[in-house]
Amino acid sequence: MKLTGKQIIGFSNSQRGSREFHGLNASTGEVVGPSFFEATIDEVDAALALAKAAFPKYRRISDLDRAQFLLAIIDEINAIGDDLIKTACLESGLPEARITGERGRTTGQIKAFADFISNEQWRKEIHDPALPDRQPLPKPDLLQKQIPLGPSVIFGASNFPLAFSVAGGDTMSALAAGCPVVFKAHPAHPNTCELMGTAIIKAAQKTHMPEGVFSMVHATSHEIGGYLVTHPITQAVGFTGSYRGGKALYDLAVRRPQPIPVYAEMGSINPVVLLSEKIKIAGEALADGLSQSVCMGVGQFCTNPGLLILLKSDEGFLDLVASRLNTMPLGTFLTKGIKDAYTHGTKSLVGHASVQQLTVATLPSPALFKTSAKEAMKNPEVLEEVFGPSTLAVVAENMEEMIDFIDQLPGQLTATIQGELNELGKVNDLIEALTQKVGRILLNGFPTGVEVSGAMVHGGPFPSTTDSRSTSVGTQAIYRFTRPVCFQNFSKELIP
Repeated sequence: MKLTGKQIIGFSNSQRGSREFHGLNASTGEVVGPSFFEATIDEVDAALALAKAAFPKYRRISDLDRAQFLLAIIDEINAIGDDLIKTACLESGLPEARITGERGRTTGQIKAFADFISNEQWRKEIHDPALPDRQPLPKPDLLQKQIPLGPSVIFGASNFPLAFSVAGGDTMSALAAGCPVVFKAHPAHPNTCELMGTAIIKAAQKTHMPEGVFSMVHATSHEIGGYLVTHPITQAVGFTGSYRGGKALYDLAVRRPQPIPVYAEMGSINPVVLLSEKIKIAGEALADGLSQSVCMGVGQFCTNPGLLILLKSDEGFLDLVASRLNTMPLGTFLTKGIKDAYTHGTKSLVGHASVQQLTVATLPSPALFKTSAKEAMKNPEVLEEVFGPSTLAVVAENMEEMIDFIDQLPGQLTATIQGELNELGKVNDLIEALTQKVGRILLNGFPTGVEVSGAMVHGGPFPSTTDSRSTSVGTQAIYRFTRPVCFQNFSKELIP
């Protein structure tokens, strides 16, 4: 497929802008593909106007027909073939096996949404029948069901060029709910985005979806992103990225004359608590697993274990983890900006008086740092996320101090406990403290890797996300783009 570098505005392409940029080879910095141009205000207006016009038609399409649209997207993604894998590898620097697996995850989660909306129970209908003879007043007939919010804006993520991008979980959950989508492509992989966006458009046309059900615009500036969020047609926003970016979009959304929900997943340091018996019995395997999890994907996962918590009596275990990290190679970062931020973040920790570096390799490299719980509580800046293959170990004097430290942590996506059965029954307060801080708590595992399922919660208390009641992974993600409506005294044939 020949790439154009143009905006996708409904079923047409557009190129009115003058601000030029290119896709880059993440490893070499060389240009990949055609010139891309930042969308103009007029192009964004056109995309959102089409989405508004499509919404009354799209929301009336049956669940089964919408499911067929999603399944057709899978067919079009698979039809791209090796070009998709090669392009995504070039722009992200990720290995072929990772991108191939990510394509499978992407199509798998699309199918999960198609299956989910094929069962009418997804609408969560609640029927309270009328009681006309009830005294002292008759009871009306009440039916509650979920309806779509409206045109939604989705922002692509840098670290998953397929699964959290154009045809990723945010886009698919909005489309499954009945919401047209205007997607803001990530400038780190514009060629990959065009391949995926074109696949969605082909599927929409083949299944006779209304024009405007999907559009995609490119931008490198904050202005276009802000305009998409503040536009009066936009009714919901999905975002995966940095705290700074997500909070800025959230602030714009709540200051609108009509505030709208922003579902921003903004990162996390994902504490891993290491209990004594586990360290004693399985220290070698634990050190191996931790170091591999820290360095997986060059540490560029939102669930990367960026915080280890253990007792002072087990402090020697950190030398074992450091020895493993010292042998780990540093892979290619997704972008130069991410690499520069990682270098800055790790060097800031080195320069902090309360922090000790335990790994020996020259930065940037996989890194392990150490501080005490007391110092971390006095200096919370050391707990800021360093996006990449780095982790900070916090050493507590005793279990009481460990729980005090956890109580002061900000919200996280995940927390993990590594412990043996005979000690887990003694740490109920620890489990309770962690549960209050996260959307997902793991036992004897590692947080990297998020299963796409109905029970999954990929979210958490602020600042990990802007809404702890939601998830961005799994079929329950659809409810970010719906709201409940109660129909009173309506006959069934009159209910939309």
